[in-house]
Amino acid sequence: MSLQYPSIIERNDTVQKKGHTQKYQPYFLKNYQKMPQIKRLSAQQRFDIEVVARVLPFRTNNYVVDELIDWDHFETDPIYILNFPQKNMLKPQHYETIANLLRSGTSDAEILPVANKIREELDPHPAGQLTKNRPELNGEVLKGVQHKYRETMLFFPSQGQTCHAFCTFCFRWPQFTGIADYKFAMSEIEPVIEYIRQHSDISDVLFTGGDPLFMKTKVLAGYIEALLEADLPNLKTIRIGSKALAYWPYRFTTDDDADDLMMLFRKIVQSGKHLAIMAHFNHHRELETTEVKRAINRILKTGAQIRTQSPVMKNINDDPKVWATMWQRQVEMGLVPYYMFIARNTGAQHYFSISLERAWKIFREAYQTVSGIARTVRGPVMSCYPGKVQVLGVDEIAGEKVYMLRSIQNRNPDNVLRPFFAKYDPEAVWYDQLVPAFGEDKFFVED
Repeated sequence: MSLQYPSIIERNDTVQKKGHTQKYQPYFLKNYQKMPQIKRLSAQQRFDIEVVARVLPFRTNNYVVDELIDWDHFETDPIYILNFPQKNMLKPQHYETIANLLRSGTSDAEILPVANKIREELDPHPAGQLTKNRPELNGEVLKGVQHKYRETMLFFPSQGQTCHAFCTFCFRWPQFTGIADYKFAMSEIEPVIEYIRQHSDISDVLFTGGDPLFMKTKVLAGYIEALLEADLPNLKTIRIGSKALAYWPYRFTTDDDADDLMMLFRKIVQSGKHLAIMAHFNHHRELETTEVKRAINRILKTGAQIRTQSPVMKNINDDPKVWATMWQRQVEMGLVPYYMFIARNTGAQHYFSISLERAWKIFREAYQTVSGIARTVRGPVMSCYPGKVQVLGVDEIAGEKVYMLRSIQNRNPDNVLRPFFAKYDPEAVWYDQLVPAFGEDKFFVED
């Protein structure tokens, strides 16, 4: 079945806020200067946005701008940095290349191929996403599906391949560049159903993007109801990966189809499937507004569970107090802390990355200061080529200083939770910079 719906690239929902009607207002490269707060930015800061946004996608909205950012201290504000491109998010040579073109009045059409060449250098699809994770059905590649781990399949519905706002660290930034070869997406659900039917080990389907909850509810329901009607006995859990709680909580409260969304969530739960909302919160500031609290309460009342995850990132949340506060607040609100990730090796990784050792120390210190009820979280974890590799610590074994590691998930399930060791490197920020310890030729988790 192919679902045909009109384009929903820009939503026009209205919400009731503070006694008056407010429309969802996206801000991106072509219109961000209409923001009331624009006068706070210097000419150089605006130019930096113009340069960086030619390479890394830029989009925010009025909720983020008006409710989450501290404009009195915006230059160091974590939510501002999370949404607005910063000069150093591009490497110096890439920044100067685009800046010189803009200064000389080069047209957008001429800048685009230069920007695309830079994008190619930023590893747009790391960890084998294009070559190893794309399954086939009857000899044809499913262009909107990834299947890396035995039990879990990722589905990218075409109409959900954008977001209410873009995170500047996003490892899926290529989805938003307009380059077809970079994009995972499909609108047909029947091939997905048949693939699940043929792979009885699949128990979980993760709707991802982009943000599936950017879609109108009737579109999302078309996909999910087809899955439920297929009566797949092996399908136990439907997951929805979303940043909407943090970036547009009205999606769950007062958007014109918010009630329909809650009804859809209840329908999933009442069908006997587990519904997990995989929520992305990068800082405890995103949990503080009245509207996000309302949205969380509405979701939980449907019987759905909300699990939370985020990478640890320099300039945003590389502080154990931030993480401990965020986990504790999430538990108090009924959420389940799930993952602390490490910034992936793509896009602006050089701007956000911290050493593996520092990431482990931040995780450990934060973990030590919360009670057992918040220790559901796993981290710090790299989603790399072999799988989800967790840094367990740094120690000295047999006279050699090493990183202790294990796979929480792996392409080969037999490798899960088997510890392995890498030579200590104080500068390492990612898996591919690690070398096996104790004279081994390679890490067995790559088998």
